[in-house]
Amino acid sequence: MSRDDKNVLTGLARLLKDDISLSRRQVCHLGAFFGLALTTLFPFQRRCALAQETNSLKKGEKIMNLMPPILDGNTSLEKAIQQRRTVRSFGNEPVTGQQFSQILWAAQGITEAGGFKRTAPSGGALYPADIYAVVGENCVEGLTAGVFHYRLEDHSVIKILEGDSRKDVAAASLKQMWMAAAPVLFVITAEYDRICFKYGKRGIRYALIEMGHIGQNVFLQCQTLGLQAGIVGAFNDRDVAEAVGTAKNHEPLVIMPVGRQG
Repeated sequence: MSRDDKNVLTGLARLLKDDISLSRRQVCHLGAFFGLALTTLFPFQRRCALAQETNSLKKGEKIMNLMPPILDGNTSLEKAIQQRRTVRSFGNEPVTGQQFSQILWAAQGITEAGGFKRTAPSGGALYPADIYAVVGENCVEGLTAGVFHYRLEDHSVIKILEGDSRKDVAAASLKQMWMAAAPVLFVITAEYDRICFKYGKRGIRYALIEMGHIGQNVFLQCQTLGLQAGIVGAFNDRDVAEAVGTAKNHEPLVIMPVGRQG
């Protein structure tokens, strides 16, 4: 934080401390100004850094670029909505690299050149969500078995764990072992601090709303790709986080198995 930023905060704090005779209207105006000042002092670059700080490379990790998303599909939105179903049985046909890329983009991809707005809306554009992909062996074209963390800033993934963790995730999900047959399990997490710093406890509600938008994006994108998806919310949070190797404070909220219906 710069010296000027600190001076602004110091001045606001002194005003709040010294002037105890503010009217209700003045308090509201001051609160709005204070919130605006905090937002200004917490620019997008820092918010983006918070959202992606756990995506920094560790020793031995590599960035794997994904295919560019296709922005003009062959299935109408109305048809995808009408055909969407939740699936709990999957065959062993692998997911293509393009399909994998497209689903990650639909979940959290950036939608403006040089910008930061994403495919799913977020309270205050603070984006507490992260996407992890649990991939089986020979299940996604071009990828070996492991857990991958999506990097939306350059539309790529980082492998954070080696090996097939699908059965571990299924076991942590109250032993719903049908999940392990899906080629990919997309685990959607929330880091509440990113949004609660501004909205307090209500930020948790906004994060949950955002998860719903992301989940529906995945459902509809899968439908347009000839794939199907399931959705799971019954699991042991700590065990899923351990099986996936999520970053600290990334709380698993939704698991979406994806593949072709078996």
